Amino acid sequence: MTPDGMEPATPTKSRIEYLEELGEELVARGFRVRLTLPRGQSPALHVANPDASALTENILVEQAADGWWFWWSWSERITLADDTAGAADRVASVLAARP
Repeated sequence: MTPDGMEPATPTKSRIEYLEELGEELVARGFRVRLTLPRGQSPALHVANPDASALTENILVEQAADGWWFWWSWSERITLADDTAGAADRVASVLAARP
């Protein structure tokens, strides 16, 4: 219980469910994804641009004071975890191969 007597917020989905949904969005956009479950660490979604092997990223989902968020591996927020399409847009933009 929190100091104000309220139950702490819990995600409506598990971390893995959030990452799986994001993975589905990214696969539909042509990216390769793999859910990783490192021992002793939070699960992550490894995303790769199949047209540019150097363009990869590990996406996390973690709770902040204002809700559950997708995060870049460099500890910057992407979008709220409930905004799967918005997160996929941002990830796709960052991992896009540019001529």
